[in-house]
Amino acid sequence: MESPILVVGGGAAGMIAAWRAAQLGADVTLVEKKGRLGTKILISGGGKCNLTHAGTMQSIEAKFRPNEGRFLRPSFYRFTNEDFLRLLTERGMEVYTRPDGRIFPVPPTDAKDVVAILESHLRDAGVKTLLDTPVAGIHIENGAVHGVELEGERFLPSEKVILAVGGSSYPATGTTGDGWKWMSSLGHTIVPLRAALAPLYLDPTPPAEWSGIALRDAVLRARRLNADGIIGKERMRWRGDMLWTHKGVSGPTALGVSREIAEAIPENSIVEADVAPNEPQDALTEKLLMFCKDYPRRNVSEFIGSYVPERLVDPLLLSASVPPTTKGAYLGQKERNRLVAVLKGWNLGRVRHVPLERGEVVAGGIALEEVDAQTMASKRISGLYLCGEILDIAGPVGGYNLQAAWSTGFVAGSSAATPS
Repeated sequence: MESPILVVGGGAAGMIAAWRAAQLGADVTLVEKKGRLGTKILISGGGKCNLTHAGTMQSIEAKFRPNEGRFLRPSFYRFTNEDFLRLLTERGMEVYTRPDGRIFPVPPTDAKDVVAILESHLRDAGVKTLLDTPVAGIHIENGAVHGVELEGERFLPSEKVILAVGGSSYPATGTTGDGWKWMSSLGHTIVPLRAALAPLYLDPTPPAEWSGIALRDAVLRARRLNADGIIGKERMRWRGDMLWTHKGVSGPTALGVSREIAEAIPENSIVEADVAPNEPQDALTEKLLMFCKDYPRRNVSEFIGSYVPERLVDPLLLSASVPPTTKGAYLGQKERNRLVAVLKGWNLGRVRHVPLERGEVVAGGIALEEVDAQTMASKRISGLYLCGEILDIAGPVGGYNLQAAWSTGFVAGSSAATPS
Protein backbone atom coordinates (compact mmCIF):
# COMPACT_ATOMS: atom_id res chain seq x y z
CA MET A 1 0.00 0.00 0.00
CA GLU A 2 1.37 3.40 -0.96
CA SER A 3 2.34 5.62 1.97
CA PRO A 4 0.28 8.77 2.56
CA ILE A 5 1.35 12.19 1.36
CA LEU A 6 2.46 14.17 4.39
CA VAL A 7 1.81 17.90 4.44
CA VAL A 8 3.86 19.66 7.13
CA GLY A 9 2.29 22.94 8.20
CA GLY A 10 -1.38 23.80 8.52
CA GLY A 11 -1.32 27.39 7.30
CA ALA A 12 -2.60 28.86 4.05
CA ALA A 13 -0.34 26.94 1.66
CA GLY A 14 -0.49 23.70 3.65
CA MET A 15 -4.28 23.61 3.91
CA ILE A 16 -4.74 24.16 0.19
CA ALA A 17 -2.01 21.62 -0.64
CA ALA A 18 -3.60 18.96 1.56
CA TRP A 19 -7.09 19.62 0.18
CA ARG A 20 -5.94 19.51 -3.43
CA ALA A 21 -3.93 16.29 -3.06
CA ALA A 22 -6.82 14.57 -1.30
CA GLN A 23 -9.28 15.91 -3.87
CA LEU A 24 -7.24 14.08 -6.50
CA GLY A 25 -7.60 10.83 -4.58
CA ALA A 26 -4.42 10.73 -2.52
CA ASP A 27 -4.21 9.55 1.08
CA VAL A 28 -3.17 12.75 2.87
CA THR A 29 -2.10 13.52 6.43
CA LEU A 30 -1.72 17.15 7.48
CA VAL A 31 0.70 17.66 10.39
CA GLU A 32 0.49 20.90 12.40
CA LYS A 33 2.57 21.85 15.45
CA LYS A 34 -0.06 24.17 16.94
CA GLY A 35 -3.40 23.17 18.43
CA ARG A 36 -5.39 24.50 15.49
CA LEU A 37 -5.07 25.12 11.77
CA GLY A 38 -4.71 28.49 10.08
CA THR A 39 -3.26 30.36 13.04
CA LYS A 40 -1.59 32.98 10.89
CA ILE A 41 -4.65 33.34 8.64
CA LEU A 42 -6.54 34.37 11.76
CA ILE A 43 -4.43 37.53 12.14
CA SER A 44 -4.45 38.45 8.45
CA GLY A 45 -5.79 41.94 7.87
CA GLY A 46 -6.23 42.48 11.59
CA GLY A 47 -8.50 39.45 11.81
CA LYS A 48 -10.62 40.58 8.88
CA CYS A 49 -8.53 38.43 6.49
CA ASN A 50 -7.34 40.09 3.30
CA LEU A 51 -8.14 37.05 1.16
CA THR A 52 -6.41 38.04 -2.05
CA HIS A 53 -6.21 40.94 -4.50
CA ALA A 54 -8.59 41.72 -7.33
CA GLY A 55 -7.65 42.05 -10.96
CA THR A 56 -5.94 39.72 -13.38
CA MET A 57 -3.30 37.26 -12.29
CA GLN A 58 -0.93 39.12 -14.59
CA SER A 59 -1.47 42.29 -12.55
CA ILE A 60 -0.90 40.36 -9.32
CA GLU A 61 2.28 38.80 -10.69
CA ALA A 62 3.55 42.27 -11.61
CA LYS A 63 3.46 43.33 -7.96
CA PHE A 64 6.25 40.90 -7.10
CA ARG A 65 9.88 41.43 -7.95
CA PRO A 66 10.63 40.20 -11.48
CA ASN A 67 12.32 36.91 -10.53
CA GLU A 68 9.60 36.15 -7.99
CA GLY A 69 6.85 36.96 -10.47
CA ARG A 70 8.36 34.69 -13.11
CA PHE A 71 8.55 31.86 -10.60
CA LEU A 72 4.95 32.36 -9.46
CA ARG A 73 3.47 32.68 -12.96
CA PRO A 74 2.72 28.95 -13.53
CA SER A 75 1.08 28.64 -10.11
CA PHE A 76 -0.93 31.83 -10.52
CA TYR A 77 -2.47 30.62 -13.76
CA ARG A 78 -3.28 27.15 -12.40
CA PHE A 79 -5.03 28.46 -9.28
CA THR A 80 -6.25 32.04 -9.60
CA ASN A 81 -7.78 34.49 -7.17
CA GLU A 82 -11.18 33.58 -8.59
CA ASP A 83 -10.51 29.88 -8.03
CA PHE A 84 -9.70 30.49 -4.40
CA LEU A 85 -12.67 32.77 -3.78
CA ARG A 86 -14.92 30.10 -5.26
CA LEU A 87 -13.92 27.75 -2.42
CA LEU A 88 -15.39 30.27 0.00
CA THR A 89 -18.40 31.58 -1.90
CA GLU A 90 -19.67 28.11 -2.83
CA ARG A 91 -20.05 27.53 0.92
CA GLY A 92 -21.97 30.70 1.58
CA MET A 93 -19.34 33.33 2.28
CA GLU A 94 -19.86 36.73 0.69
CA VAL A 95 -16.81 38.81 -0.21
CA TYR A 96 -16.28 42.40 -1.27
CA THR A 97 -13.53 44.38 -2.96
CA ARG A 98 -12.22 47.62 -1.51
CA PRO A 99 -11.35 50.52 -3.82
CA ASP A 100 -7.66 49.58 -3.50
CA GLY A 101 -8.37 46.08 -4.81
CA ARG A 102 -8.06 44.22 -1.52
CA ILE A 103 -10.70 41.50 -1.10
CA PHE A 104 -12.26 40.69 2.30
CA PRO A 105 -15.15 38.66 3.67
CA VAL A 106 -18.32 40.70 4.13
CA PRO A 107 -18.74 41.40 7.86
CA PRO A 108 -19.61 39.92 10.24
CA THR A 109 -17.76 37.01 8.66
CA ASP A 110 -14.01 37.22 9.13
CA ALA A 111 -10.79 35.20 9.31
CA LYS A 112 -12.28 32.61 11.66
CA ASP A 113 -14.94 31.81 9.09
CA VAL A 114 -12.33 31.54 6.34
CA VAL A 115 -10.41 28.93 8.36
CA ALA A 116 -13.65 27.09 9.18
CA ILE A 117 -14.55 26.81 5.49
CA LEU A 118 -11.08 25.58 4.58
CA GLU A 119 -11.32 23.00 7.36
CA SER A 120 -14.65 21.84 5.95
CA HIS A 121 -13.00 21.30 2.55
CA LEU A 122 -10.27 19.26 4.24
CA ARG A 123 -12.83 17.08 6.02
CA ASP A 124 -14.87 16.53 2.88
CA ALA A 125 -11.74 15.54 0.95
CA GLY A 126 -10.81 13.01 3.63
CA VAL A 127 -7.63 14.67 4.93
CA LYS A 128 -6.39 13.27 8.24
CA THR A 129 -5.19 16.06 10.52
CA LEU A 130 -2.65 15.73 13.34
CA LEU A 131 -2.66 18.78 15.62
CA ASP A 132 -0.19 19.52 18.44
CA THR A 133 2.35 17.47 16.49
CA PRO A 134 5.70 19.25 16.16
CA VAL A 135 8.00 17.98 13.42
CA ALA A 136 11.70 17.59 14.18
CA GLY A 137 12.94 17.10 10.63
CA ILE A 138 12.58 15.50 7.22
CA HIS A 139 14.11 12.02 6.82
CA ILE A 140 16.09 11.62 3.61
CA GLU A 141 17.80 8.50 2.21
CA ASN A 142 19.81 8.45 -1.01
CA GLY A 143 18.51 11.88 -2.02
CA ALA A 144 14.84 10.95 -1.61
CA VAL A 145 12.19 11.57 1.05
CA HIS A 146 11.43 8.64 3.34
CA GLY A 147 9.31 10.32 5.98
CA VAL A 148 8.99 12.90 8.71
CA GLU A 149 10.64 12.76 12.11
CA LEU A 150 8.39 13.93 14.94
CA GLU A 151 9.46 15.21 18.31
CA GLY A 152 9.64 12.41 20.85
CA GLU A 153 11.50 10.08 18.45
CA ARG A 154 8.36 9.22 16.51
CA PHE A 155 8.41 8.70 12.76
CA LEU A 156 5.84 8.99 9.97
CA PRO A 157 6.91 7.15 6.80
CA SER A 158 6.18 8.76 3.44
CA GLU A 159 7.70 8.96 -0.01
CA LYS A 160 6.11 12.34 -0.67
CA VAL A 161 6.26 15.31 1.70
CA ILE A 162 4.92 18.81 1.12
CA LEU A 163 6.73 21.33 3.29
CA ALA A 164 4.55 24.37 4.05
CA VAL A 165 5.85 25.49 7.43
CA GLY A 166 5.94 29.22 6.65
CA GLY A 167 8.76 31.61 7.45
CA SER A 168 9.72 33.25 10.73
CA SER A 169 7.32 36.17 11.05
CA TYR A 170 5.02 36.19 14.07
CA PRO A 171 6.72 33.16 15.71
CA ALA A 172 3.85 32.87 18.22
CA THR A 173 1.73 31.53 15.34
CA GLY A 174 4.17 28.65 14.85
CA THR A 175 6.28 30.07 12.03
CA THR A 176 9.65 29.83 13.74
CA GLY A 177 11.90 29.22 10.72
CA ASP A 178 12.27 25.48 11.32
CA GLY A 179 11.94 24.59 7.66
CA TRP A 180 14.90 26.73 6.66
CA LYS A 181 17.14 24.91 9.13
CA TRP A 182 16.02 21.53 7.83
CA MET A 183 16.44 22.49 4.19
CA SER A 184 19.84 24.06 4.75
CA SER A 185 21.08 20.88 6.41
CA LEU A 186 19.78 18.90 3.42
CA GLY A 187 21.64 20.98 0.84
CA HIS A 188 19.18 23.70 -0.13
CA THR A 189 20.40 27.30 -0.39
CA ILE A 190 18.69 29.73 1.97
CA VAL A 191 18.65 33.32 0.71
CA PRO A 192 19.41 35.64 3.68
CA LEU A 193 16.31 36.67 5.58
CA ARG A 194 15.07 40.26 5.69
CA ALA A 195 12.01 41.87 7.16
CA ALA A 196 9.13 42.51 4.77
CA LEU A 197 5.73 44.01 5.54
CA ALA A 198 6.97 44.99 8.97
CA PRO A 199 6.43 47.99 11.25
CA LEU A 200 9.12 50.63 11.57
CA TYR A 201 10.73 51.52 14.88
CA LEU A 202 11.75 55.19 14.87
CA ASP A 203 14.23 57.47 16.57
CA PRO A 204 13.06 59.58 18.25
CA THR A 205 10.36 57.30 19.63
CA PRO A 206 6.92 58.91 19.15
CA PRO A 207 5.31 60.35 22.29
CA ALA A 208 3.32 57.71 24.17
CA GLU A 209 0.06 59.62 23.64
CA TRP A 210 0.41 59.23 19.87
CA SER A 211 0.13 55.44 20.04
CA GLY A 212 -3.03 54.33 18.23
CA ILE A 213 -3.47 57.54 16.20
CA ALA A 214 -4.13 56.81 12.53
CA LEU A 215 -3.46 58.89 9.44
CA ARG A 216 -5.92 58.08 6.69
CA ASP A 217 -4.77 58.13 3.07
CA ALA A 218 -1.29 59.51 3.45
CA VAL A 219 1.89 58.86 1.47
CA LEU A 220 4.79 57.53 3.50
CA ARG A 221 8.17 58.07 1.87
CA ALA A 222 11.43 56.47 2.88
CA ARG A 223 14.47 58.62 2.11
CA ARG A 224 18.16 57.98 2.31
CA LEU A 225 19.99 59.70 5.16
CA ASN A 226 23.47 60.56 3.96
CA ALA A 227 26.57 60.29 6.13
CA ASP A 228 26.62 64.06 6.66
CA GLY A 229 23.04 63.95 7.99
CA ILE A 230 21.55 65.46 4.84
CA ILE A 231 18.32 63.86 3.63
CA GLY A 232 18.91 62.33 0.22
CA LYS A 233 16.94 60.60 -2.53
CA GLU A 234 13.72 58.69 -2.08
CA ARG A 235 14.02 54.93 -1.60
CA MET A 236 10.34 53.97 -1.69
CA ARG A 237 6.85 55.35 -1.14
CA TRP A 238 3.49 53.82 -0.30
CA ARG A 239 0.05 55.37 -0.12
CA GLY A 240 -2.60 54.31 2.36
CA ASP A 241 -3.27 54.41 6.07
CA MET A 242 -0.59 54.76 8.74
CA LEU A 243 -0.77 54.00 12.45
CA TRP A 244 1.46 55.31 15.22
CA THR A 245 2.67 52.74 17.72
CA HIS A 246 4.59 53.03 20.98
CA LYS A 247 7.80 52.36 19.03
CA GLY A 248 7.20 53.99 15.65
CA VAL A 249 4.72 53.52 12.82
CA SER A 250 2.80 50.62 11.34
CA GLY A 251 -0.16 50.15 9.02
CA PRO A 252 -0.18 49.57 5.25
CA THR A 253 2.15 52.48 4.42
CA ALA A 254 4.84 51.38 6.87
CA LEU A 255 4.55 47.78 5.72
CA GLY A 256 4.74 48.94 2.12
CA VAL A 257 8.15 50.61 2.47
CA SER A 258 9.67 48.27 5.06
CA ARG A 259 11.33 45.76 2.72
CA GLU A 260 13.33 48.40 0.87
CA ILE A 261 14.42 49.95 4.17
CA ALA A 262 15.38 46.56 5.63
CA GLU A 263 17.46 45.69 2.57
CA ALA A 264 19.36 48.93 2.89
CA ILE A 265 20.86 49.94 6.23
CA PRO A 266 17.72 50.87 8.20
CA GLU A 267 19.59 53.45 10.27
CA ASN A 268 20.44 55.28 7.04
CA SER A 269 16.77 55.95 6.30
CA ILE A 270 14.26 58.52 7.46
CA VAL A 271 10.54 58.42 6.80
CA GLU A 272 8.31 61.35 6.04
CA ALA A 273 4.55 61.65 5.59
CA ASP A 274 2.68 63.58 2.93
CA VAL A 275 -0.65 64.22 4.65
CA ALA A 276 -2.15 66.01 1.64
CA PRO A 277 -1.36 63.58 -1.20
CA ASN A 278 -4.15 64.82 -3.47
CA GLU A 279 -2.89 68.41 -3.52
CA PRO A 280 0.26 69.59 -5.32
CA GLN A 281 2.49 71.85 -3.27
CA ASP A 282 1.61 75.00 -5.27
CA ALA A 283 -2.13 74.37 -4.90
CA LEU A 284 -1.76 73.72 -1.19
CA THR A 285 0.22 76.93 -0.78
CA GLU A 286 -2.54 78.89 -2.51
CA LYS A 287 -5.20 77.18 -0.41
CA LEU A 288 -3.41 78.12 2.82
CA LEU A 289 -2.97 81.71 1.61
CA MET A 290 -6.70 81.99 0.86
CA PHE A 291 -7.53 80.63 4.33
CA CYS A 292 -5.38 83.32 5.93
CA LYS A 293 -7.03 86.03 3.84
CA ASP A 294 -10.57 84.79 4.37
CA TYR A 295 -10.19 84.00 8.08
CA PRO A 296 -7.52 86.37 9.44
CA ARG A 297 -8.69 86.01 13.05
CA ARG A 298 -8.83 82.23 13.08
CA ASN A 299 -5.97 80.06 14.28
CA VAL A 300 -4.02 78.38 11.52
CA SER A 301 -4.51 75.17 13.50
CA GLU A 302 -8.05 75.02 12.06
CA PHE A 303 -6.55 74.65 8.58
CA ILE A 304 -4.16 71.93 9.71
CA GLY A 305 -7.01 70.11 11.45
CA SER A 306 -8.54 69.30 8.07
CA TYR A 307 -5.49 67.15 7.23
CA VAL A 308 -4.46 65.40 10.45
CA PRO A 309 -6.20 64.16 13.62
CA GLU A 310 -6.64 66.76 16.36
CA ARG A 311 -3.86 65.37 18.55
CA LEU A 312 -1.33 65.83 15.75
CA VAL A 313 -2.22 69.42 14.85
CA ASP A 314 0.06 71.12 17.37
CA PRO A 315 3.01 68.72 16.79
CA LEU A 316 2.80 69.33 13.03
CA LEU A 317 2.72 73.11 13.51
CA LEU A 318 5.71 72.95 15.84
CA SER A 319 7.59 70.87 13.25
CA ALA A 320 7.16 73.85 10.94
CA SER A 321 8.25 76.24 13.72
CA VAL A 322 4.79 77.83 13.73
CA PRO A 323 3.26 78.51 17.17
CA PRO A 324 -0.13 76.71 17.49
CA THR A 325 -1.91 79.97 18.44
CA THR A 326 -0.82 81.80 15.26
CA LYS A 327 -3.69 83.65 13.57
CA GLY A 328 -4.12 83.67 9.81
CA ALA A 329 -3.36 87.39 9.66
CA TYR A 330 0.03 86.86 11.26
CA LEU A 331 1.23 83.88 9.21
CA GLY A 332 3.99 85.26 7.00
CA GLN A 333 5.23 83.89 3.70
CA LYS A 334 8.19 82.04 5.22
CA GLU A 335 5.92 80.40 7.80
CA ARG A 336 3.42 79.44 5.08
CA ASN A 337 6.16 77.87 3.02
CA ARG A 338 7.50 75.92 5.99
CA LEU A 339 4.01 74.74 6.90
CA VAL A 340 3.22 73.54 3.39
CA ALA A 341 6.61 71.80 3.24
CA VAL A 342 5.76 69.89 6.42
CA LEU A 343 2.26 69.00 5.18
CA LYS A 344 3.89 67.54 2.05
CA GLY A 345 6.84 65.93 3.83
CA TRP A 346 6.57 65.67 7.62
CA ASN A 347 9.83 64.17 8.90
CA LEU A 348 8.80 61.44 11.34
CA GLY A 349 12.33 60.42 12.28
CA ARG A 350 15.17 58.05 11.52
CA VAL A 351 14.44 54.34 11.22
CA ARG A 352 16.01 52.64 14.20
CA HIS A 353 14.95 49.07 13.42
CA VAL A 354 12.73 46.98 11.12
CA PRO A 355 11.75 44.01 13.32
CA LEU A 356 11.95 40.73 11.41
CA GLU A 357 9.79 38.91 13.95
CA ARG A 358 6.96 41.45 13.66
CA GLY A 359 6.63 41.28 9.89
CA GLU A 360 3.56 39.81 8.25
CA VAL A 361 5.92 38.05 5.84
CA VAL A 362 9.67 37.63 5.57
CA ALA A 363 11.79 38.10 2.46
CA GLY A 364 14.41 35.46 1.86
CA GLY A 365 14.10 31.70 2.14
CA ILE A 366 14.68 28.73 -0.15
CA ALA A 367 16.33 29.86 -3.38
CA LEU A 368 13.77 29.81 -6.18
CA GLU A 369 16.19 28.34 -8.72
CA GLU A 370 16.28 25.17 -6.59
CA VAL A 371 12.51 24.61 -6.92
CA ASP A 372 10.61 23.56 -10.07
CA ALA A 373 8.15 26.40 -10.70
CA GLN A 374 5.85 24.05 -12.65
CA THR A 375 5.47 21.51 -9.83
CA MET A 376 6.89 23.05 -6.62
CA ALA A 377 9.16 20.00 -6.43
CA SER A 378 12.59 20.34 -4.88
CA LYS A 379 15.39 20.00 -7.42
CA ARG A 380 17.63 18.69 -4.64
CA ILE A 381 15.48 16.03 -2.98
CA SER A 382 13.16 13.59 -4.73
CA GLY A 383 9.61 13.45 -3.34
CA LEU A 384 9.85 16.81 -1.56
CA TYR A 385 7.57 19.73 -2.48
CA LEU A 386 7.94 23.27 -1.18
CA CYS A 387 5.28 25.99 -1.06
CA GLY A 388 4.25 29.18 0.66
CA GLU A 389 6.43 31.53 2.66
CA ILE A 390 9.29 29.07 3.06
CA LEU A 391 10.25 30.14 -0.47
CA ASP A 392 12.18 33.34 -1.24
CA ILE A 393 9.03 35.29 -2.09
CA ALA A 394 7.58 38.44 -0.53
CA GLY A 395 4.96 40.56 -2.23
CA PRO A 396 3.56 43.91 -1.11
CA VAL A 397 0.74 44.46 1.35
CA GLY A 398 -2.71 43.85 -0.08
CA GLY A 399 -3.46 40.10 -0.27
CA TYR A 400 -0.65 39.26 -2.68
CA ASN A 401 1.24 36.99 -0.30
CA LEU A 402 -1.82 34.97 0.63
CA GLN A 403 -2.54 34.45 -3.08
CA ALA A 404 1.03 33.20 -3.54
CA ALA A 405 0.41 30.74 -0.68
CA TRP A 406 -2.92 29.54 -2.11
CA SER A 407 -1.48 29.11 -5.61
CA THR A 408 1.82 27.42 -4.73
CA GLY A 409 0.01 25.17 -2.25
CA PHE A 410 -2.45 24.11 -4.94
CA VAL A 411 0.36 23.23 -7.35
CA ALA A 412 2.34 21.37 -4.68
CA GLY A 413 -0.74 19.31 -3.76
CA SER A 414 -1.54 18.60 -7.41
CA SER A 415 2.01 17.52 -8.17
CA ALA A 416 2.43 15.31 -5.11
CA ALA A 417 -0.85 13.51 -5.90
CA THR A 418 0.14 12.85 -9.49
CA PRO A 419 1.70 9.39 -9.94
CA SER A 420 5.42 9.61 -10.70
